Amino acid sequence: MSDFTFAGLHPDLILDAIETLGVRAESGLLALNSYENRVYQFIGEDKQRYVVKFYRPQRWTNTQIQEEHDFSIELHEQEVPVVAPLRLSHIDAPQTGHTLHEHEGYRFALFPSVGGRQFEVDNLDQLEWMGRFIGRIHRVAQSSSFETRPAMDVQTYLDTPKTVLENGSLLPHHLQTAFHTILDMVIKETKTRFTGSYKNIRLHGDLHPGNILWRDGPTFVDLDDCRMGPAVQDLWMMLSGDRQQQFIQLDTLVEAYEEFQPFDVKELKLIEPLRAMRMVHYMAWLSLRWEDPAFPQAFPWFAEDKYWENQILALKEQYSALHEEPIKL
Repeated sequence: MSDFTFAGLHPDLILDAIETLGVRAESGLLALNSYENRVYQFIGEDKQRYVVKFYRPQRWTNTQIQEEHDFSIELHEQEVPVVAPLRLSHIDAPQTGHTLHEHEGYRFALFPSVGGRQFEVDNLDQLEWMGRFIGRIHRVAQSSSFETRPAMDVQTYLDTPKTVLENGSLLPHHLQTAFHTILDMVIKETKTRFTGSYKNIRLHGDLHPGNILWRDGPTFVDLDDCRMGPAVQDLWMMLSGDRQQQFIQLDTLVEAYEEFQPFDVKELKLIEPLRAMRMVHYMAWLSLRWEDPAFPQAFPWFAEDKYWENQILALKEQYSALHEEPIKL
């Protein structure tokens, strides 16, 4: 398996990998904004724009990546605007078309390049579009389940990150007691509230505005974190502003969503627990990736006292939010 930090993924290897699919890059490689994987845009000899994505070694199994690809293709075939990987033949298997390929130990996939501007979280017209399309995604998603991809659970998003943060070396010594005290309080309260009977369905899983391109409507990209979980996980990251603004946004989203798929309002109580889980998981993710040279360059503030002081404050605020009445429609 290739190095976890992509140390061996140099430009010649990338170009060679692309050429094994019968595609030649006419332009140079433009690195796109991705840290978990390595993603590059280029123009082929056919004058089409492509994106090649190299998966971080040691993260997903081949079967898990293939489930991501199959879900993307399933959505695309149902006319949901999702950027799905291309089926191409490898020079070593010219009779078959696959979406997941391997070269020199690195697994990769090729996608069409799609342009667009950023989704505007405070634009109610765009939120209405988003509600309809998320409803369409979930209507397809509920037809079957992932077999190998993980689910949203407290082990993955709270317990394992807690261990990572306890064993990490970046948290300043003088802040450790304050940080771990409030972290433990948030984790305990989140576990108490992330309960109840809700339906697990296939999700995009990481549906924040950065994974939405807007051009005459939304286009969804990067299903790298797709997994099983409650439907509200794909809705709550659309919300911004104060509580009243979020109420209006959520009402707009759900009304449009229900044109295609019923929404279980009991899941609204999961919004703040899911937000807390994302906060804890994100800190641990940065800590685990710190050995990758790209991370200290992109997130230098992660090693500064100010960042951890702000996280203590943010966790305190989230602890208070967990005690508030869930937002209602």
